[in-house]
Amino acid sequence: MTKDLIILPTYNERANIETLIHAIFAIVPHVSILVVDDNSPDGTGAIVEALKLKFPRLHLLTREKKEGLGRAYAHAFREIAQHDALETVVTMDADFSHHPDYLPILLESCRKGYVAIGSRYVPGGKTVGWELWRRILSAGANIYIKIITRLPVDDATGGFNAIPATLLRKIDLTVFDASGYAFLIELKYLLWKQGGRFHEIPIVFRNRTGGESKISGHTIHEGILAPWKIIFSR
Repeated sequence: MTKDLIILPTYNERANIETLIHAIFAIVPHVSILVVDDNSPDGTGAIVEALKLKFPRLHLLTREKKEGLGRAYAHAFREIAQHDALETVVTMDADFSHHPDYLPILLESCRKGYVAIGSRYVPGGKTVGWELWRRILSAGANIYIKIITRLPVDDATGGFNAIPATLLRKIDLTVFDASGYAFLIELKYLLWKQGGRFHEIPIVFRNRTGGESKISGHTIHEGILAPWKIIFSR
């Protein structure tokens, strides 16, 4: 692996994954990519496996079953923990909601020592293509999280992050509780408690270009409880 690694958790992303991988390598050709696939029945893993012949720095981690975003990231973090050459770990969605065009600026910020966050909730950032209820839910959730946890970020639930590997290695990877998107809140909180400094970079977050949304009632319920679990268990 190279010094910069991008982790892409996937479940049924065959509509996006090949185009996304090509786009990432076109924009930041020096990086490595690790696709963490929850044994997608639509053949996402097979597409990635075939692309490995073209891209030597493309890697695939296949999990047994769908267990959620948080479990996928935690598994990936454990897998890469011993790669001492790693300097930056990027988390991003595999559906083009997080556009690869932002990768250079996120990586640059991270090299300066920050946890770089692609943020929807700083000036210049926004969400496109979501229904009104989802925009209200997301914005309200981030205010709620900030009040309870005192986490000094405006987009605590954002999944487009560049993290210094030295900081990530300080986290106990066995303590993650959330299985879904609440994992992203937990991750930022743990990074903050280890001395992480945040730099929020405005992005335009666009609704997925293909496939189906993974949001569910469980995701919302877990997100409501997550801030309280975080502050009372740390």
